[in-house]
Amino acid sequence: MSIILGIDPGSRITGYGVIRQTGRHLHYLGSGCIRTSEKELPGRLKQIYAGVSEIITQFQPDVFAIEQVFMARNADSALKLGQARGSAIVAAVNADLPVHEYAARLIKQAVTGTGGADKEQVQHMVQQMLKLPAKPQADAADALGVAICHANTNKTLVALAGKATGARRGRYR
Repeated sequence: MSIILGIDPGSRITGYGVIRQTGRHLHYLGSGCIRTSEKELPGRLKQIYAGVSEIITQFQPDVFAIEQVFMARNADSALKLGQARGSAIVAAVNADLPVHEYAARLIKQAVTGTGGADKEQVQHMVQQMLKLPAKPQADAADALGVAICHANTNKTLVALAGKATGARRGRYR
């Protein structure tokens, strides 16, 4: 069993999603958004750090997964996004959590089957995969997608490791 905290970083809205992975099964634990109110970037970064730290304290995750920065046309936006990611990552590192990063296309691929999916498709598939009664907020759905991507990647790595070592399921005699 593993509790995974997924983060969709943003300087104004940072989405978070927490799932529990038990074998091949994924269970929804919580999600939401950290909405910053400060006008100046340093204040927003402090709010992101505090919000992620609070989520870590509340859910006690075993692992932290975050979306990588993509190069946007606007360099200033990419820099602010990178700083928001940094605030969230520092909160995870201070809690001694292992940090894993995933590209947006890989996350969308893991959730919808296509790397070019839009936000609506991600929301729909996250709702279906985690059996949620309603679609989560867009940023929270993206964060849950990050957690799902990590869970799927982790399952694949464990399976490959088992094949590489000759490990088998069942009893040892």
